[in-house]
Amino acid sequence: MKTVNSKTWNEIKTNDSWAIFKIMSEFVEGYERLSRIGPCVSIFGSARLKENHQWYLKAQEIAERLGELGYGIISGGGPGIMEAANRGAKKVNSPSVGLNIELEHEQSPNGFIDTDKSVDFDYFFVRKVMFVKYSQGFVVMPGGFGTLDELFEALTLIQTKKIDKFPVVLVGKEYWFGLIDWITNTLMKNGLIGNDDLGILSIVDSPEEAVKEINDFYEKYLLKPNF
Repeated sequence: MKTVNSKTWNEIKTNDSWAIFKIMSEFVEGYERLSRIGPCVSIFGSARLKENHQWYLKAQEIAERLGELGYGIISGGGPGIMEAANRGAKKVNSPSVGLNIELEHEQSPNGFIDTDKSVDFDYFFVRKVMFVKYSQGFVVMPGGFGTLDELFEALTLIQTKKIDKFPVVLVGKEYWFGLIDWITNTLMKNGLIGNDDLGILSIVDSPEEAVKEINDFYEKYLLKPNF
């Protein structure tokens, strides 16, 4: 078994303390850069999909339709669905925001982000705060662990009333059916979530339906930033 001597342990504690300043700087930069963007919708999904994939094309169309209605688009800044979202926003001259995360093997910012709206993060948790704080809705395309992480972050915050409710739209009924079935027949059946918790989200297939969910929500509520 490896042991940590007192000197090494003290160095670790010192590094932890200094990390606070890096975390603070990411929050400050994020707040400063994003507080001026206006109403936006975040679009999430896999980084692994190519531009000819149906889900890429749907994400781009959703971004275009939302952009034409006056929404800016926020993505994780990378390739795949994120690129599609920024590409759609750029096509209709809507604000195109990229919240980039520095990873070892990926990712670099895609080429469709507005230069003044590209923000880099080291910490996933700071980045997730920015998604929630500056979004008026989440559109969640098929994706992997990262997409699920962002989805359940939003669902938890809405469920616990830590943030005001906003639309969370899953796109691709066939893709999401297994997850929703598990939530219904395992979580809900065992009393681990409330009977109305599934009402936090909606599931659609088409770009038209996804945009309609956002619009229908804001016909009932005053559109305003989440701050």
